Amino acid sequence: MKKCIEHTVKDLLAPMRISTYLREKLSLSVTLVKRVKVGGVFLNCQNVHMRAEVKNGDIIEVFFPEEKSEGIPPIDLPLEVLYEDEHMIAVCKPRNMPTHPSKGNSLPTLANAAMHYFGEAFVFRAITRLDRDTSGIVLIAKTQLAAARLSEDMKAGRFEKLYTAVVSGVPDPACGRIDAPIRREREGELRRIVAEDGKRAVTDYQTLFVREDGNAVMQLSLLTGRTHQIRVHTAHIGHPLLGDFLYGEENENGYMLHCCKLRFPHPFSREIITIVSKPSFI
Repeated sequence: MKKCIEHTVKDLLAPMRISTYLREKLSLSVTLVKRVKVGGVFLNCQNVHMRAEVKNGDIIEVFFPEEKSEGIPPIDLPLEVLYEDEHMIAVCKPRNMPTHPSKGNSLPTLANAAMHYFGEAFVFRAITRLDRDTSGIVLIAKTQLAAARLSEDMKAGRFEKLYTAVVSGVPDPACGRIDAPIRREREGELRRIVAEDGKRAVTDYQTLFVREDGNAVMQLSLLTGRTHQIRVHTAHIGHPLLGDFLYGEENENGYMLHCCKLRFPHPFSREIITIVSKPSFI
């Protein structure tokens, strides 16, 4: 078992059942509370039932059961670490590398590299994910609790994600907002399209400069997180990613899209963390 929480109870007006305290005061989800039952909860060094009551001054220790990622063998691959603490790690994923293994894919993945970095007992929990040909920042949680809190913050819109891309041509206007819903073109297909019956998707963009070849380098900010959102939205305004085989015209180099900035509250201290990564193509 691995201890994930050691906490001193304070600011209670009356005793509270420990299961309620874990949910309301320590922000554990119902799912995590169920896992805690397996790992164990200790109150003042004594293993207790979830019905036990806590009062000010009590010390709570929470243990989660050990886990490991099945089917992700460690592979010794370069791993560019951008940020790391006891709760999470941010790395730069290169192009032509999937984030995690999938059916029909034989390429080494970021998950394989992470398993080698941490050891086979590590559980790969990617909070942010990137397509195989998209490079840039991927945030990985080290514990169940960190993953739950980071995922909750992302769903609540507390993550700022910024991308750099090369698009075909030069957008006019040079900056703006694309607010266009997205759905699959057909059930079971990879390709997405803009359609009225899709899920709302919002992208802000700004042209940084125009390259010598007449194509623009853009900065894009995602206000929502739909699959292929940037690729679909840039194609929607008539300027698909340069070399995008699915939404534009394929070339031998592939498209250039890089997650260059991630900004979010730390899952425990709530300090704002800013992580940056410069794309190789500018």
